[in-house]
Amino acid sequence: MIEVKPNPSMLAHQGSYGEYGGAYIPPVLEKQLQQLADFFDNETQKAEFSEEFIQLLKNYVGRPSALFHAKNLSEYVGSKIYLKREDLNHTGSHKINNCIGQILLAKRMGAKEIIAETGAGQHGVAAATASALLGIPCKVFMGAIDVERQALNVRRMRLLGAEVIATELGSKTLKDAVDAALGYYIENPTSFYLLGSHVGPHPYPKMVGYFQSVIGQEARQQILAFEGRLPDSIFASVGGGSNAIGLFSGFLEDKEVSIHGAEGGGDGTYPNTAATLSFGKPTVFQGTRSYCLVDDNGEPIASKSIAAGLDYPGISPQHAYLKDTNRAQYYPVTDQEAIEAYKLLSRLEGITTAIESAHAVALAIKLLKGKNELAIVNVSGRGDKDVEREM
Repeated sequence: MIEVKPNPSMLAHQGSYGEYGGAYIPPVLEKQLQQLADFFDNETQKAEFSEEFIQLLKNYVGRPSALFHAKNLSEYVGSKIYLKREDLNHTGSHKINNCIGQILLAKRMGAKEIIAETGAGQHGVAAATASALLGIPCKVFMGAIDVERQALNVRRMRLLGAEVIATELGSKTLKDAVDAALGYYIENPTSFYLLGSHVGPHPYPKMVGYFQSVIGQEARQQILAFEGRLPDSIFASVGGGSNAIGLFSGFLEDKEVSIHGAEGGGDGTYPNTAATLSFGKPTVFQGTRSYCLVDDNGEPIASKSIAAGLDYPGISPQHAYLKDTNRAQYYPVTDQEAIEAYKLLSRLEGITTAIESAHAVALAIKLLKGKNELAIVNVSGRGDKDVEREM
Protein backbone atom coordinates (compact mmCIF):
# COMPACT_ATOMS: atom_id res chain seq x y z
CA MET A 1 0.00 0.00 0.00
CA ILE A 2 1.37 3.41 -0.98
CA GLU A 3 1.48 5.84 1.94
CA VAL A 4 -0.17 9.14 1.00
CA LYS A 5 0.44 12.17 3.16
CA PRO A 6 1.74 15.74 2.80
CA ASN A 7 5.47 16.19 3.12
CA PRO A 8 6.47 18.65 5.88
CA SER A 9 9.90 19.13 4.28
CA MET A 10 8.19 21.13 1.55
CA LEU A 11 7.62 24.04 3.94
CA ALA A 12 9.73 27.10 3.16
CA HIS A 13 11.31 29.01 6.02
CA GLN A 14 9.02 32.02 6.53
CA GLY A 15 8.00 31.79 2.89
CA SER A 16 11.54 32.17 1.52
CA TYR A 17 13.56 29.92 -0.78
CA GLY A 18 17.00 31.47 -0.61
CA GLU A 19 16.61 35.01 -1.93
CA TYR A 20 13.23 34.19 -3.52
CA GLY A 21 9.67 34.11 -2.24
CA GLY A 22 8.22 36.38 0.41
CA ALA A 23 5.03 38.44 0.36
CA TYR A 24 5.12 41.70 -1.61
CA ILE A 25 1.53 42.78 -1.13
CA PRO A 26 -0.57 45.89 -0.45
CA PRO A 27 -1.25 46.56 3.23
CA VAL A 28 -4.91 45.62 2.80
CA LEU A 29 -3.87 41.98 2.26
CA GLU A 30 -1.28 41.69 5.01
CA LYS A 31 -3.66 40.74 7.81
CA GLN A 32 -5.66 38.15 5.89
CA LEU A 33 -2.63 36.43 4.38
CA GLN A 34 -0.96 36.28 7.78
CA GLN A 35 -4.14 34.78 9.18
CA LEU A 36 -4.15 32.24 6.36
CA ALA A 37 -0.49 31.37 6.99
CA ASP A 38 -1.09 30.87 10.71
CA PHE A 39 -4.26 28.86 10.08
CA PHE A 40 -2.49 26.60 7.59
CA ASP A 41 0.36 25.96 10.02
CA ASN A 42 -2.05 25.12 12.82
CA GLU A 43 -4.50 22.96 10.85
CA THR A 44 -1.85 20.85 9.13
CA GLN A 45 -0.52 19.86 12.55
CA LYS A 46 -3.89 18.36 13.47
CA ALA A 47 -4.44 14.65 12.92
CA GLU A 48 -8.09 15.13 11.94
CA PHE A 49 -7.16 17.52 9.11
CA SER A 50 -4.54 15.17 7.70
CA GLU A 51 -6.88 12.20 8.01
CA GLU A 52 -9.70 13.94 6.13
CA PHE A 53 -7.30 15.15 3.43
CA ILE A 54 -5.78 11.69 2.98
CA GLN A 55 -9.17 9.98 2.85
CA LEU A 56 -10.43 12.38 0.20
CA LEU A 57 -7.27 11.85 -1.85
CA LYS A 58 -7.81 8.10 -1.71
CA ASN A 59 -11.58 7.80 -2.01
CA TYR A 60 -12.53 10.89 -4.03
CA VAL A 61 -9.46 11.76 -6.09
CA GLY A 62 -8.41 8.14 -6.61
CA ARG A 63 -4.86 8.25 -5.27
CA PRO A 64 -2.31 6.84 -5.46
CA SER A 65 -2.02 7.63 -9.16
CA ALA A 66 -0.37 4.92 -11.22
CA LEU A 67 3.31 4.79 -12.13
CA PHE A 68 3.18 3.20 -15.58
CA HIS A 69 6.11 1.62 -17.42
CA ALA A 70 5.74 3.03 -20.93
CA LYS A 71 7.34 0.12 -22.76
CA ASN A 72 6.71 1.35 -26.30
CA LEU A 73 8.00 4.85 -25.56
CA SER A 74 10.96 3.32 -23.75
CA GLU A 75 11.87 1.20 -26.77
CA TYR A 76 11.52 4.23 -29.05
CA VAL A 77 13.78 6.38 -26.85
CA GLY A 78 16.31 3.80 -25.71
CA SER A 79 15.76 4.39 -21.97
CA LYS A 80 13.37 2.88 -19.44
CA ILE A 81 10.62 5.46 -18.88
CA TYR A 82 7.85 5.43 -16.29
CA LEU A 83 4.95 7.86 -16.48
CA LYS A 84 3.47 9.26 -13.27
CA ARG A 85 -0.21 9.27 -14.24
CA GLU A 86 -1.69 12.40 -12.64
CA ASP A 87 -4.04 12.47 -15.64
CA LEU A 88 -5.91 9.56 -14.01
CA ASN A 89 -6.96 11.65 -11.03
CA HIS A 90 -10.58 12.77 -10.67
CA THR A 91 -10.93 15.89 -12.88
CA GLY A 92 -7.96 14.76 -14.99
CA SER A 93 -4.93 16.51 -13.53
CA HIS A 94 -2.70 17.11 -10.52
CA LYS A 95 -4.62 20.30 -9.68
CA ILE A 96 -7.21 18.45 -7.60
CA ASN A 97 -4.59 17.55 -4.93
CA ASN A 98 -4.06 21.18 -3.98
CA CYS A 99 -7.71 22.11 -4.40
CA ILE A 100 -8.86 19.45 -1.95
CA GLY A 101 -6.29 20.63 0.58
CA GLN A 102 -7.15 24.31 0.27
CA ILE A 103 -10.90 23.75 0.19
CA LEU A 104 -10.63 21.94 3.52
CA LEU A 105 -8.85 25.00 4.91
CA ALA A 106 -11.56 27.24 3.46
CA LYS A 107 -14.28 25.13 5.05
CA ARG A 108 -12.62 25.32 8.44
CA MET A 109 -12.15 29.08 8.09
CA GLY A 110 -15.86 29.52 7.39
CA ALA A 111 -15.38 30.84 3.85
CA LYS A 112 -18.58 31.85 2.05
CA GLU A 113 -17.05 32.09 -1.42
CA ILE A 114 -14.12 30.55 -3.33
CA ILE A 115 -12.23 32.49 -6.00
CA ALA A 116 -9.66 30.96 -8.31
CA GLU A 117 -7.68 31.71 -11.46
CA THR A 118 -6.96 29.33 -14.33
CA GLY A 119 -5.11 29.18 -17.64
CA ALA A 120 -5.51 25.72 -19.16
CA GLY A 121 -8.73 25.33 -17.17
CA GLN A 122 -7.60 22.31 -15.17
CA HIS A 123 -7.26 24.27 -11.92
CA GLY A 124 -10.59 25.95 -12.58
CA VAL A 125 -12.27 22.58 -13.02
CA ALA A 126 -10.60 21.23 -9.88
CA ALA A 127 -11.57 24.32 -7.85
CA ALA A 128 -15.15 24.14 -9.10
CA THR A 129 -15.24 20.42 -8.28
CA ALA A 130 -13.95 20.84 -4.74
CA SER A 131 -16.32 23.78 -4.19
CA ALA A 132 -19.27 21.70 -5.35
CA LEU A 133 -18.21 18.86 -3.05
CA LEU A 134 -18.28 21.11 0.02
CA GLY A 135 -21.15 23.34 -1.10
CA ILE A 136 -19.28 26.66 -1.38
CA PRO A 137 -19.98 29.09 -4.28
CA CYS A 138 -17.03 29.47 -6.69
CA LYS A 139 -15.86 32.19 -9.09
CA VAL A 140 -13.13 31.33 -11.61
CA PHE A 141 -11.18 34.10 -13.38
CA MET A 142 -9.78 33.27 -16.79
CA GLY A 143 -8.16 35.27 -19.59
CA ALA A 144 -10.50 35.84 -22.52
CA ILE A 145 -8.10 34.13 -24.94
CA ASP A 146 -7.89 31.08 -22.67
CA VAL A 147 -11.69 30.97 -22.43
CA GLU A 148 -11.71 30.46 -26.21
CA ARG A 149 -8.85 27.98 -26.50
CA GLN A 150 -9.99 25.90 -23.50
CA ALA A 151 -13.72 25.93 -24.23
CA LEU A 152 -14.30 22.35 -23.03
CA ASN A 153 -12.99 23.12 -19.55
CA VAL A 154 -15.05 26.29 -19.41
CA ARG A 155 -18.17 24.23 -20.05
CA ARG A 156 -17.10 21.77 -17.35
CA MET A 157 -16.65 24.55 -14.79
CA ARG A 158 -20.09 25.96 -15.51
CA LEU A 159 -21.64 22.50 -15.29
CA LEU A 160 -20.09 22.17 -11.83
CA GLY A 161 -21.83 25.38 -10.78
CA ALA A 162 -18.92 27.81 -10.97
CA GLU A 163 -19.18 31.32 -12.38
CA VAL A 164 -16.49 31.80 -15.05
CA ILE A 165 -15.36 35.41 -15.38
CA ALA A 166 -13.41 36.22 -18.55
CA THR A 167 -10.94 39.08 -18.19
CA GLU A 168 -9.99 41.34 -21.08
CA LEU A 169 -6.97 42.71 -19.24
CA GLY A 170 -3.53 42.75 -20.87
CA SER A 171 -2.70 39.68 -22.93
CA LYS A 172 -5.95 37.99 -21.77
CA THR A 173 -4.08 34.91 -20.50
CA LEU A 174 -3.08 33.38 -17.15
CA LYS A 175 -1.09 36.38 -15.90
CA ASP A 176 -4.14 38.58 -16.32
CA ALA A 177 -6.46 36.03 -14.71
CA VAL A 178 -4.22 36.13 -11.61
CA ASP A 179 -4.32 39.95 -11.63
CA ALA A 180 -8.11 39.92 -11.89
CA ALA A 181 -8.50 37.36 -9.11
CA LEU A 182 -6.14 39.28 -6.81
CA GLY A 183 -8.04 42.49 -7.52
CA TYR A 184 -11.31 40.82 -6.60
CA TYR A 185 -9.72 39.35 -3.46
CA ILE A 186 -8.58 42.79 -2.32
CA GLU A 187 -12.10 44.14 -2.74
CA ASN A 188 -13.74 41.08 -1.18
CA PRO A 189 -11.52 40.04 1.74
CA THR A 190 -14.06 37.56 3.10
CA SER A 191 -13.50 35.37 0.03
CA PHE A 192 -11.02 32.50 0.07
CA TYR A 193 -8.51 32.77 -2.77
CA LEU A 194 -7.69 29.23 -3.92
CA LEU A 195 -4.46 29.88 -5.82
CA GLY A 196 -3.64 27.02 -8.15
CA SER A 197 0.08 27.11 -8.78
CA HIS A 198 3.32 27.34 -6.84
CA VAL A 199 3.46 31.13 -7.19
CA GLY A 200 2.17 34.27 -5.52
CA PRO A 201 2.82 35.72 -2.07
CA HIS A 202 3.50 33.68 1.04
CA PRO A 203 1.86 31.39 2.17
CA TYR A 204 0.65 30.17 -1.25
CA PRO A 205 3.86 28.51 -2.53
CA LYS A 206 4.24 26.90 0.89
CA MET A 207 0.68 25.54 0.86
CA VAL A 208 0.65 24.40 -2.76
CA GLY A 209 4.02 22.66 -2.39
CA TYR A 210 2.79 20.89 0.72
CA PHE A 211 -0.39 19.57 -0.87
CA GLN A 212 1.30 18.57 -4.15
CA SER A 213 4.17 16.75 -2.44
CA VAL A 214 2.05 13.58 -2.50
CA ILE A 215 3.10 13.16 -6.15
CA GLY A 216 6.79 12.84 -5.36
CA GLN A 217 6.24 10.70 -2.28
CA GLU A 218 4.18 8.20 -4.24
CA ALA A 219 6.55 8.17 -7.21
CA ARG A 220 9.52 7.49 -4.95
CA GLN A 221 7.82 4.56 -3.21
CA GLN A 222 6.52 3.17 -6.50
CA ILE A 223 9.82 3.25 -8.39
CA LEU A 224 11.60 1.58 -5.47
CA ALA A 225 8.95 -1.13 -5.43
CA PHE A 226 9.19 -1.71 -9.20
CA GLU A 227 12.92 -1.30 -9.81
CA GLY A 228 14.57 -1.59 -6.40
CA ARG A 229 16.37 1.70 -6.93
CA LEU A 230 15.83 5.39 -7.58
CA PRO A 231 15.57 6.77 -11.12
CA ASP A 232 18.53 8.35 -12.85
CA SER A 233 16.40 11.33 -13.84
CA ILE A 234 12.94 12.85 -13.47
CA PHE A 235 11.03 15.24 -15.75
CA ALA A 236 8.06 17.59 -15.45
CA SER A 237 6.62 20.57 -17.29
CA VAL A 238 6.99 23.95 -15.58
CA GLY A 239 4.56 26.85 -15.94
CA GLY A 240 3.89 28.24 -12.50
CA GLY A 241 5.52 25.07 -11.19
CA SER A 242 3.11 23.06 -9.04
CA ASN A 243 3.12 19.68 -10.79
CA ALA A 244 6.89 19.85 -11.14
CA ILE A 245 7.56 20.74 -7.51
CA GLY A 246 5.16 17.97 -6.54
CA LEU A 247 7.30 15.36 -8.32
CA PHE A 248 10.67 16.96 -7.56
CA SER A 249 9.91 17.11 -3.82
CA GLY A 250 10.29 13.35 -3.47
CA PHE A 251 13.85 13.40 -4.82
CA LEU A 252 15.42 16.73 -3.85
CA GLU A 253 17.73 15.13 -1.28
CA ASP A 254 18.85 12.38 -3.66
CA LYS A 255 21.82 13.96 -5.42
CA GLU A 256 22.18 10.99 -7.76
CA VAL A 257 18.77 11.80 -9.30
CA SER A 258 19.00 14.51 -11.95
CA ILE A 259 15.99 16.84 -12.14
CA HIS A 260 14.73 18.40 -15.35
CA GLY A 261 11.99 20.97 -15.96
CA ALA A 262 10.46 21.67 -19.39
CA GLU A 263 9.33 25.26 -19.93
CA GLY A 264 7.00 26.51 -22.63
CA GLY A 265 9.35 27.77 -25.35
CA GLY A 266 6.72 29.18 -27.69
CA ASP A 267 7.71 29.30 -31.34
CA GLY A 268 11.40 29.37 -30.46
CA THR A 269 11.96 33.07 -31.13
CA TYR A 270 13.80 33.76 -27.90
CA PRO A 271 15.04 35.39 -25.76
CA ASN A 272 12.21 37.18 -23.97
CA THR A 273 8.83 35.84 -25.04
CA ALA A 274 8.90 32.43 -23.34
CA ALA A 275 10.78 30.12 -20.95
CA THR A 276 10.98 32.20 -17.77
CA LEU A 277 13.85 30.41 -16.02
CA SER A 278 15.85 30.27 -19.22
CA PHE A 279 15.45 33.92 -20.24
CA GLY A 280 13.84 35.82 -17.35
CA LYS A 281 15.37 37.89 -14.58
CA PRO A 282 14.82 38.01 -10.80
CA THR A 283 11.88 40.36 -10.26
CA VAL A 284 9.04 41.02 -7.85
CA PHE A 285 5.90 39.91 -9.69
CA GLN A 286 2.40 39.18 -8.40
CA GLY A 287 3.38 39.19 -4.76
CA THR A 288 6.62 37.20 -4.78
CA ARG A 289 10.26 37.55 -5.82
CA SER A 290 11.27 35.06 -8.48
CA TYR A 291 12.29 34.97 -12.12
CA CYS A 292 10.03 36.77 -14.58
CA LEU A 293 10.05 37.64 -18.26
CA VAL A 294 10.68 41.39 -18.47
CA ASP A 295 11.29 44.10 -21.04
CA ASP A 296 14.31 46.41 -21.23
CA ASN A 297 12.80 48.55 -18.47
CA GLY A 298 12.39 45.59 -16.14
CA GLU A 299 8.61 45.46 -16.55
CA PRO A 300 6.84 42.08 -16.84
CA ILE A 301 5.81 41.15 -20.36
CA ALA A 302 3.38 38.66 -21.85
CA SER A 303 4.64 35.14 -22.46
CA LYS A 304 3.84 33.07 -25.54
CA SER A 305 3.16 29.34 -25.47
CA ILE A 306 0.75 26.96 -27.17
CA ALA A 307 0.04 25.56 -23.69
CA ALA A 308 -2.25 27.82 -21.67
CA GLY A 309 -0.96 26.32 -18.44
CA LEU A 310 2.63 27.27 -19.33
CA ASP A 311 1.73 30.69 -20.75
CA TYR A 312 2.86 32.63 -17.69
CA PRO A 313 5.79 35.09 -17.36
CA GLY A 314 6.50 34.32 -13.68
CA ILE A 315 7.63 31.15 -11.94
CA SER A 316 7.65 29.40 -8.57
CA PRO A 317 10.21 30.92 -6.16
CA GLN A 318 11.36 27.42 -5.24
CA HIS A 319 12.09 26.59 -8.88
CA ALA A 320 14.11 29.83 -9.06
CA TYR A 321 16.12 28.63 -6.07
CA LEU A 322 16.60 25.15 -7.55
CA LYS A 323 17.87 26.73 -10.77
CA ASP A 324 20.35 29.03 -9.04
CA THR A 325 21.69 26.22 -6.85
CA ASN A 326 21.94 23.89 -9.88
CA ARG A 327 19.82 21.24 -8.19
CA ALA A 328 17.48 21.26 -11.19
CA GLN A 329 18.01 22.08 -14.85
CA TYR A 330 15.38 23.87 -16.92
CA TYR A 331 15.05 23.87 -20.70
CA PRO A 332 12.78 25.60 -23.23
CA VAL A 333 10.66 23.24 -25.32
CA THR A 334 9.08 24.71 -28.42
CA ASP A 335 5.44 24.46 -29.37
CA GLN A 336 6.30 22.20 -32.29
CA GLU A 337 8.39 19.84 -30.15
CA ALA A 338 5.50 19.55 -27.69
CA ILE A 339 2.99 18.88 -30.48
CA GLU A 340 5.16 16.09 -31.86
CA ALA A 341 5.47 14.50 -28.41
CA TYR A 342 1.70 14.89 -27.86
CA LYS A 343 1.01 12.92 -31.03
CA LEU A 344 3.79 10.39 -30.45
CA LEU A 345 2.64 9.42 -26.95
CA SER A 346 -0.91 9.00 -28.23
CA ARG A 347 0.23 6.64 -30.98
CA LEU A 348 2.80 4.67 -28.96
CA GLU A 349 1.01 4.27 -25.62
CA GLY A 350 -2.63 5.19 -26.19
CA ILE A 351 -2.20 8.10 -23.77
CA THR A 352 -3.29 11.53 -24.94
CA THR A 353 -1.66 13.85 -22.46
CA ALA A 354 -2.28 17.55 -21.90
CA ILE A 355 -0.17 19.72 -24.19
CA GLU A 356 1.49 21.07 -21.03
CA SER A 357 2.69 17.59 -20.05
CA ALA A 358 3.76 16.93 -23.63
CA HIS A 359 6.54 19.45 -23.07
CA ALA A 360 8.00 17.17 -20.38
CA VAL A 361 7.64 14.14 -22.66
CA ALA A 362 9.42 16.01 -25.46
CA LEU A 363 12.30 16.98 -23.16
CA ALA A 364 12.65 13.41 -21.90
CA ILE A 365 12.80 12.09 -25.45
CA LYS A 366 15.52 14.61 -26.31
CA LEU A 367 17.70 14.07 -23.24
CA LEU A 368 17.25 10.30 -22.82
CA LYS A 369 17.69 9.20 -26.43
CA GLY A 370 19.97 6.15 -26.44
CA LYS A 371 21.11 6.71 -22.83
CA ASN A 372 19.71 3.47 -21.34
CA GLU A 373 18.68 5.37 -18.20
CA LEU A 374 15.80 4.89 -15.78
CA ALA A 375 13.47 7.89 -15.70
CA ILE A 376 10.10 9.18 -14.48
CA VAL A 377 8.07 11.70 -16.47
CA ASN A 378 5.16 13.44 -14.77
CA VAL A 379 2.03 13.36 -16.91
CA SER A 380 0.30 16.18 -15.08
CA GLY A 381 -2.99 16.14 -16.97
CA ARG A 382 -5.03 14.51 -19.67
CA GLY A 383 -5.37 15.96 -23.15
CA ASP A 384 -9.11 15.93 -23.82
CA LYS A 385 -9.09 19.72 -23.66
CA ASP A 386 -6.52 19.93 -26.47
CA VAL A 387 -7.89 17.38 -28.94
CA GLU A 388 -10.16 19.81 -30.82
CA ARG A 389 -7.37 22.32 -31.36
CA GLU A 390 -5.50 22.33 -34.66
CA MET A 391 -2.03 20.94 -34.00
